[in-house]
Amino acid sequence: MPQLTWQKSSFSGGGESECVELATAGPDRIHLRESDHPHEIATTTASTLSALLSTIKGGGVNRP
Repeated sequence: MPQLTWQKSSFSGGGESECVELATAGPDRIHLRESDHPHEIATTTASTLSALLSTIKGGGVNRP
């Protein structure tokens, strides 16, 4: 994987742990990782991530 520039979510806390980080790779690929597990990376597209966030914000995800 090429060198990525990771950006911490503005909703993450001030510390170095428990942060969601994102990096773009190419025109429509986004990598996501949890700062506590930086080698575990999920890859998605901008449109899929946008749909997920809209669903979460709209209350469409059941929480335990």
